Amino acid sequence: QLQASGGGLVQAGDSLRLSCAASGRTFSSYAVGWFRQTPGKEREFVAAIARSGAWTYYVDSVKGRFAISRDNAKSTVYLQMNSLKPEDTAVYYCAARSSSISTYYYTGRSDYDYWGQGTLVTVSS
Repeated sequence: QLQASGGGLVQAGDSLRLSCAASGRTFSSYAVGWFRQTPGKEREFVAAIARSGAWTYYVDSVKGRFAISRDNAKSTVYLQMNSLKPEDTAVYYCAARSSSISTYYYTGRSDYDYWGQGTLVTVSS
């Protein structure tokens, strides 16, 4: 089970840190991704992290501004979002899947088996 949190209303240029907390004792076996969705649009990939934490990947629009990380001891993945823009406004979802390869990350919605409930990020101009 995944629980996303940390969303809120901020101004352009501000920062937020989202958290994705997982229950269970095998979190270190899971690759995790963040996606976002706005009304009327498909859920899009934002960032992903391999189960080891050493490998990450970002959609071009957030590279250099967002950073994904994980603390396996706390069964939590973070998405640090800096220099936020109005176009970052969306509901953010975390997702997880078991991964047998420690260096793999996944970018497709269908790659993931488990989803959190979403947390709303609103960036005002």
